[in-house]
Amino acid sequence: MATVTQIDKHLIDLSLAPWTMHEFFAGSGLVAYGLKGMFNPIWANDISDKKAEVYRSNFKGNHLVLDDIKNINGATIPQAHLSWASFPCQDLSLAGSLGGIDAARSGLIWEWLRILKEMPQRPSVLLIENVAGLLSANQGKNYTKLHYALQNLGYKSGAILLDAVHFVPQSRPRVFVIAVRNDIDIPSELVDTQPNWLHNKAAAVLGNNLPEWIWWKADKPEKRKTSLNDIIDFTIPYDKNDVLQLIPPHHKEKLDSMENVVATGYRRTRNGKQCLELRFDGVAGCLRTPEGGSSKQFLIVKRNGKAQARLLSPREAARLMGAPDSFVLPDTFNDGYKAMGDAVVVSVALFIGVSFLTKLMEVVYCERSELKELRILG
Repeated sequence: MATVTQIDKHLIDLSLAPWTMHEFFAGSGLVAYGLKGMFNPIWANDISDKKAEVYRSNFKGNHLVLDDIKNINGATIPQAHLSWASFPCQDLSLAGSLGGIDAARSGLIWEWLRILKEMPQRPSVLLIENVAGLLSANQGKNYTKLHYALQNLGYKSGAILLDAVHFVPQSRPRVFVIAVRNDIDIPSELVDTQPNWLHNKAAAVLGNNLPEWIWWKADKPEKRKTSLNDIIDFTIPYDKNDVLQLIPPHHKEKLDSMENVVATGYRRTRNGKQCLELRFDGVAGCLRTPEGGSSKQFLIVKRNGKAQARLLSPREAARLMGAPDSFVLPDTFNDGYKAMGDAVVVSVALFIGVSFLTKLMEVVYCERSELKELRILG
């Protein structure tokens, strides 16, 4: 990866924004990039030195603190309008241990809440991001505990499930919990009276049973125009053709029936045997971090009847996350995958920012301006 001094003139300035934010579990900074022009991350934190290098190689400023969240004291953090926390998902993911929200990794959410309690003045709005299992795992008990914790902290909240497939050719459903301080009035345009397209079955069940749940509402985005073909670099050599023999019969039959196709696949173990399960809908499977063979996504390209295979490249993974080609990535495959695999898709963060966060900030700003005018008149 290029050094900071080499790319300094290309660093992205995130400070040009009307509102401020904390960025917990910041990773490679795709949330900050998605909220660019809306929120200035005046303070950010992550424990991974490799992700911190990616962050600092792309953004101006020295606001990223590389440290264990357990060492952070809320009283030392500058005041901000928004606090965003994309906390670890391993204990809530179906691909993980399902240890729950109190387990070692996903349990770090409680450190974030501790830090909020320590702040002299808490943010107006909180945003929590995680996998769909946050809502469904353990019969919803994980989310229920989080809901009451936010309530005890003085916030009203609700969760939505948003799939990145609306914006990029990647299937990546994620939960976004939007919490607002109790003293803030939520615009009626943002609130529904019942579940809508942003709520899956698990969210609907929770919403109908939890007190002060907010049915967040937003217009559905226009139909996505890009497909997998648009992000693939067809000049990269195919060096994994041996995995083609792992394609199960029903997928092999479909592949054989097509003259030209771009498909993606993950290696999985079925009935004690490894197989490469494919999808043919022009959409990549959910990106993962490179820990174990099953986390690496394969690309199968068939042209003029000839099928070839290779791994999805880090740059292609970045494109699937909505990052521009100018975004600086690590030099190695695994580090590049890790930088993107557990991040938030840029266009999803943008959608959340435009549809909810800025509208909530406008309410806060207007209320404070009106109070200021009243004091002057008084």
